Amino acid sequence: MVTFQFERTAPLPLDEAWRRLTEWPRHGDVVPLTRITVVTPGPTREGTVFVARSGIGPLSVDDRMEVTVWCPPGEDEPGLCRLEKRGRTVLGWAEIEVRPGPGGRTRVVWREELRLRPLPSGADPLLRAVARRMFGRAANRLLRRP
Repeated sequence: MVTFQFERTAPLPLDEAWRRLTEWPRHGDVVPLTRITVVTPGPTREGTVFVARSGIGPLSVDDRMEVTVWCPPGEDEPGLCRLEKRGRTVLGWAEIEVRPGPGGRTRVVWREELRLRPLPSGADPLLRAVARRMFGRAANRLLRRP
């Protein structure tokens, strides 16, 4: 199991950064070979379930997630979303936090614990590097796209 964290600062108000990061189907638009299906009816709240299907054909993996914390930001108040990863192959959790940053910008903190069931622990350093880069790029793209 690996853990990682990264931070970004975006020239967006808190609520807009939050929207861009927590509209789950948008993640499928920025992560290659990934499709997001929201299983529960909207709007997003605690208990919302969605599945990220990544890969091609038989080499696909389902990352089933449930929102366990849903605290949207208020006026100059931080927001926090926690996802529990409950798939057969992908396990762990992710937290997306938005808080006021310098100069009216938004500071994003993304924390994640990730385990891919078939991988031995010897692969953890590679998994950490790849996951941190992949999720970091996804966050960059989500924050840039309206």
